[in-house]
Amino acid sequence: MSNTAHPPSIEALLESCRPGHSLPQGFYMRPDVFEADLRMLQDRWICAGHAGEIPEAGDWITTELGVESAIVMRGEDGAVRALANVCRHRGSRLCVGPRGHATLITCPYHAWSYHLDGRLRAAREMPTGFDPTIHGLKPLPVKLVGGLIFVSFAPDPPAFGGAEAALEAMTRLYGWAGARIAHRQAYTVAANWKLAMENYHECYHCGPAHPEFAVLHALARPGARILSSEADPETGLADYEAWDAAPDGREVARVMRSALSEGCLTGSVDGRPLSTPMGPAGARWDGLCVFGELGFLSAFLAYADHGVIYRFIPRGVLHTDMEVIWLVDEAAVEGRDYDLKALTWLWDVTSLADKRIIECNQAGVASRAYEPGPFSLMEPGTQAYVERYVGELGHGL
Repeated sequence: MSNTAHPPSIEALLESCRPGHSLPQGFYMRPDVFEADLRMLQDRWICAGHAGEIPEAGDWITTELGVESAIVMRGEDGAVRALANVCRHRGSRLCVGPRGHATLITCPYHAWSYHLDGRLRAAREMPTGFDPTIHGLKPLPVKLVGGLIFVSFAPDPPAFGGAEAALEAMTRLYGWAGARIAHRQAYTVAANWKLAMENYHECYHCGPAHPEFAVLHALARPGARILSSEADPETGLADYEAWDAAPDGREVARVMRSALSEGCLTGSVDGRPLSTPMGPAGARWDGLCVFGELGFLSAFLAYADHGVIYRFIPRGVLHTDMEVIWLVDEAAVEGRDYDLKALTWLWDVTSLADKRIIECNQAGVASRAYEPGPFSLMEPGTQAYVERYVGELGHGL
């Protein structure tokens, strides 16, 4: 940065962005930019997980973004709700940890208790005139799409628009609503969240960094990233793109069909099936996979016999967690229908390689020699991601 004593404002950083280039150094290094990022991200949708994680009444998971935390809980009526993880007494966190089960939500501090739908049930020793009906937990926006749970911390989050229909078509075709979680793994990356996301949105690096992925997926080759809004006549699935540079009130989203290499049926060492088929697509074994995204932090990949959810979680300026969740058919049994090591191999080895190259990227970006470089012809997804990020951040300042 040219002047460490008086760094440029965020507005000045935004004005310095060059079209067709990566971002200036301050976007990846400065705490004030990271805090602005969190405010922007908290006003959007994030994937909290899969409905299979909370099958019974009282089952809950939490999802966090900066200082915000949400409880996603299955109610006694079977509905999935999102509630602010903040006690209405003096603000304590209520549910601690990633998941659990409760018949009541009870504050660990002063024992205020809440029904599963957030209504206050009991509060000890309160004065005359205290009204329990106005002290329930605050609800948060929540949507279920094909088993995927999306939450926002904003009172009026961006519209799903056509993204909901596109994701619904993808998850229906691949049977995700009835899927179960086979495995989950977290990868901690010592880098800014934007470098992790920029890496995810291009396959320019796939050949050199991910030979295991590249041999299986046509997307690793030049010119392979082609989206078409024309629906497949058999499945009705069409590609969907909502990633314009300027904010438009819609959530950013993408659903993109992609071919596997000739003779490959899924993401395995040899391209052969790993598990029992999922949904109507599994019965076809057509050599395709589908990439999906919604929001700035959530990504999905559907094969005929398993699925992958990627959750990116910014923890600090130079700290990002990547959580990978593997889905299989609800009837699939480990050891009989699939081998867990084989199932997770590709996206484990790919995530470990991503951790390495993203951290190397961050180390170089931190240098005084860094300056934004031009995007290649194989990086249109990253360029679109960066341009929309710039538009959204500037819109919120």
